[in-house]
Amino acid sequence: MNSSFDLICFSHLRWSFVFQRPQHLLSRYARERRVYFIEEPLLTDRADHLVSTVSAEGVHVVVPHLNHATQNAEATQAALIRSFLEREAVNSYMLWYYTPMAVPLARGLTPLATVYDCMDELSGFKGASPMLVERERELFSRADLVFTGGYSLYEQKKSQHVNVHAFPSSVDVPHFAQARAPQEGPEDQKILKRPRLGFYGVIDERMDLELLAGVARARPDWNFVMVGPVVKVDAESLPRAANIHYLGSKSYGELPSYASGWDVALLPFARNESTRFISPTKTPEYLAAGLPVVSTSIQDVIQPYQGLGLVHIADSVAEFIAACEAALRAPPGERLARADEFLSQLSWDKTWQEMSQLVQSTIERKSRTAEGHGLLRETGREQRVDNFAAGE
Repeated sequence: MNSSFDLICFSHLRWSFVFQRPQHLLSRYARERRVYFIEEPLLTDRADHLVSTVSAEGVHVVVPHLNHATQNAEATQAALIRSFLEREAVNSYMLWYYTPMAVPLARGLTPLATVYDCMDELSGFKGASPMLVERERELFSRADLVFTGGYSLYEQKKSQHVNVHAFPSSVDVPHFAQARAPQEGPEDQKILKRPRLGFYGVIDERMDLELLAGVARARPDWNFVMVGPVVKVDAESLPRAANIHYLGSKSYGELPSYASGWDVALLPFARNESTRFISPTKTPEYLAAGLPVVSTSIQDVIQPYQGLGLVHIADSVAEFIAACEAALRAPPGERLARADEFLSQLSWDKTWQEMSQLVQSTIERKSRTAEGHGLLRETGREQRVDNFAAGE
C-alpha cells in the first residue's frame, strides 16, 4: 500500500487506556506511515496548547490541553490541530474516526479519504452526548468508507451508508497462546485457590454486577478474578465478597500470565443498550489462551461462537453456574481443536491488510474521479476558447 500519505485519527479513547481495536490497527498503520492519534481534550489552568508524544508503537499521540475558561472548545481545538498539522508538514492525509463527536474538529481539512471505524454504538453508552446521533449522521455523509466492529453493528449501520464493511474483533493468537504454557503466575493471583474464573476488560455499565454477585454468593468455593479498570460506575457499588477479587488494570503484555491461571474465562455482560451491538475482543483472546468461555447472551458471541460450540451461553444465576460447571468438567482436547481451527482464520494482521486494501481502493477511486472532473473542466475550457476564436 502506498505510504505517501499520513493518517489522522480522532478518538474518544485514550491510547494508553486499554490496548484494544484502535491500538491493534493503528500501530500496524504506523509501520508504514505517520499516524496522529488525536484524543479528547484535558482541562488545565494553562493556556490552550497541544501535547504530542510518540508511543512505543510509533504512533503520535496528540492531546489538546484547554484552559478551564476557554469558551469555544471545538473551535479552539480545530485551530490548534490545523496549526499542529502545518508544523508537522502533514499535507497528504486520510481521516480516521472512532467518535462522531470529533466531526467539527476536522471541518476545513481536505483528506484523501475519510474512514469511520464504528467499533461500538456509542449512543447507547452511559453519559453519551445528546448530539451524538446527529454528529454520526454528519459523519456518514462525509465518510467514504465505514467499518463496523461486529456483524450486529453492521446490520444496524449498513442502510446508512453505501460502503459499509463488517470487521469483527480479531486476535493476536501467539500473544495469548502464551497462557497455555504452565507458569507460576502473578503474585496477586497465585495466592488464590482454584478453581479461578476470570474476566479482564473495562468494568463499567456493561457488566452484569447482579449476576456476578449472585454466582459468587452461590459458589463460595470458586474464586472470581476481575482484572481491569473501573469506569463510569461507582467502585463502592461493585459486589464485594471474599471470593471476588478486583486486581485493577494490567498491561496488555500481562494478560496472558493472568489468563494462564484461570480455569474458566467469563463474559458476564449485562443485556442493555450499551451491550446490544458489542463484539467483545476478549472472546477470541480467551480462546487463544486455551480457556473454556462462559458468556451471557450477547448477539455477537452467540453468533458465531456458540454456533461453533466454542462458548457456553447463560443468563440467570442458576444457568450461569451450570454453564461454568460444564466448562470445568469438559475435557479440553476437542474444545482446543475447535478453537484452533476457528482461530486459524483470524489475525489483526489479516484484518489490517483487508482494511488497507479497501482504503487504498477508495483513495484510488476518488483520485480517478477527481482527474475525470478535471479533464471535463479542461475540455470545456478548450471548447470555449475554440468557439471564441471562431467568432461564435
